[in-house]
Amino acid sequence: MANWCSNTVVFEGSPEAIEQVQQLFKSMAEKQQEENCGQLPDFISDSDGGWFFDIYQDDDVTGIFQYETKWSPNIETVKAIAEHYNVGFVQDYEESGNGIYGKATYSDGILDDTALTDEDLEQYHYDEETDTYHFEGEEYESDSEILEMLLTRKLAIL
Repeated sequence: MANWCSNTVVFEGSPEAIEQVQQLFKSMAEKQQEENCGQLPDFISDSDGGWFFDIYQDDDVTGIFQYETKWSPNIETVKAIAEHYNVGFVQDYEESGNGIYGKATYSDGILDDTALTDEDLEQYHYDEETDTYHFEGEEYESDSEILEMLLTRKLAIL
């Protein structure tokens, strides 16, 4: 069984293009409900992988989608959507079971993907006795804040 990677993608572009992306994700979400399986846009080959599962969007938000992928983020698939509609995007992704945490951006035809490495993740540790995470002399209830700090620092030096 696959580990699930959580993704949030924010598309950026003209209102017309964002509306087209909106309709694409709406139709994929509806089709997923009917078929109970992952989805891809019609213009993307299914041999490339990158399937979208459990697509979700807040009703009052446009151009921002949350979904799951198997094992790792589907950055190349999201890039193909961006190229098809001539938009950019920012994609945040996390699959904690395999230590995957990062951010991909696509703008003006340039894709940047920054992810934490094993070396980054070794900077903190979990204490089973206290059920807390320890990082730089501080104690945390979860590792979410630590991961975000590490990624923010990494992005700042790039």
